[in-house]
Amino acid sequence: MKATRFLQTGVHFLYGCYAWIALLVVVVPVTILLIVLPGIMRRRRVVRDGARLVCWLVGSPLRVTGWTIPEKFACIVVANHASYLDGIILTAVLPPRFAFLIKREMANVPIAGFVLKQIASEFVDRQNPKDRHRMARRLVETARNGWTLAVFPEGTFNGEPGLRRFHTGAFKAAWGGSLPVLPVAITGARHKMPSETFLARPGGLAVHICEPLEPKSYATLEAFIAAVRASMLTHLDEPDLEEHPDIDIQRRE
Repeated sequence: MKATRFLQTGVHFLYGCYAWIALLVVVVPVTILLIVLPGIMRRRRVVRDGARLVCWLVGSPLRVTGWTIPEKFACIVVANHASYLDGIILTAVLPPRFAFLIKREMANVPIAGFVLKQIASEFVDRQNPKDRHRMARRLVETARNGWTLAVFPEGTFNGEPGLRRFHTGAFKAAWGGSLPVLPVAITGARHKMPSETFLARPGGLAVHICEPLEPKSYATLEAFIAAVRASMLTHLDEPDLEEHPDIDIQRRE
């Protein structure tokens, strides 16, 4: 038993080192291209192709199921957040007109911050109410102009499996701007790269794109948010970690 565990640990360590090498092999040329390439769409396509290549190199090509995102569909994308891999996964899956709404601290992370800036991601200070209100308006404006933002409404993640409480900013923006929300469920990322380590493990990755939900179909903002949670939880093999009263999420006729 000890020998098996030791062998498994060694395999995971070697695989994790290989995954970092594969990431660097892709990130270095992608970063150079982002410096010289003009145009946001070109840069986003390069980053998307790079993200797909990373997943393929580490033996985890993405399995994507569910709703097909049409061209020029104005919406706000929300996805569960379980791992450092989630940004790479969403980048690989979403069309290049999608970018990210990210906590401001990410802007200062070497390489990652540069890449996010080059693909016109938006950064928000979650502790600053004025900045949150500004970003709510920006979400609606960006979506209506065809440049849709993807958000991780949990804000952060830890090792505990489950869907954490949502920050409501993106949902308030969708509610006020009458924009649909597109829920996305990412599975496999928490196992592949747990929060307590920077070494990836072998394992598959999957993404389910749920059908969009219209805020006008629900009587209250709370019911709308609850419906988005329920849609994501249907495709996640994880519990709901938010304690909340029962809310009627039946759609309006």
